[in-house]
Amino acid sequence: MVITTAEIMAWIGSFMWPFARMGAMMFTAPIFGNSQIPVRIRLLLAVALTVAVMPAAGSAPAVEPLSFDGLLIMVQQVLIGLSMGLLVGMAFQSVAIAGESIALTMGLGFATMVDPQSGQSTPVISQFLTVVVTLLFLAMGGHLMLIELVAASFVSVPVGTEGLAQGEYVRLVAWASQMYAGAVLIALPAIMMLLIVNAALGVMTRAAPQMNIFSVGFPVTMTLGFLLILILVIPSLPRRFSAIWSDAFNTLSRMLGL
Repeated sequence: MVITTAEIMAWIGSFMWPFARMGAMMFTAPIFGNSQIPVRIRLLLAVALTVAVMPAAGSAPAVEPLSFDGLLIMVQQVLIGLSMGLLVGMAFQSVAIAGESIALTMGLGFATMVDPQSGQSTPVISQFLTVVVTLLFLAMGGHLMLIELVAASFVSVPVGTEGLAQGEYVRLVAWASQMYAGAVLIALPAIMMLLIVNAALGVMTRAAPQMNIFSVGFPVTMTLGFLLILILVIPSLPRRFSAIWSDAFNTLSRMLGL
């Protein structure tokens, strides 16, 4: 059996280009790109998923991987994967922004810890809500939907020198407004109640100036903040995030032409 150099290059390209798209998605997507997961585990998972979606990718273009066109194809696949992971990651950041707003209103803005997902210091309220949303995402099968979209993207946006259109990247950036809108809808009930409590404490301070408002107001706002999170925020998370994820996946489908 004789194997030519062109056949070897075609085999390399048929694996490396889908791997670039899948690996870039897993690098930026939540859960898959968690820094607490060892790099070897993430690499092996990316390889396994690439092998699984290779039949959907079809035949690779007749381009040498180390040529200029091959490098251009690699860049296009990386950009597509990064766009998919970034869009889902922005949906996750809604709860982090909402938790930060609630924590600042409660007076717990100083209580921070390192986020294992991003590596940045975030309020503990954001961490708590992020854990809840991550469990909801896994329970709803969001990770499976994301992998399915990546596999389907090879049909609508096949491997080649032409990737997503410029307008699709503009749509990706424009979707960031939905991230902040979702954060406002999640945090608004708790923030409104805490503002009413702070206004009542301000009236009490004017009525009784001798009362130490700092010794009374901080425990009151902190206790009510935790109660409001349990009563108002947590029950609304499944409904709110179902709408956010639905919008995110629909936008991603339109970007990919699905």
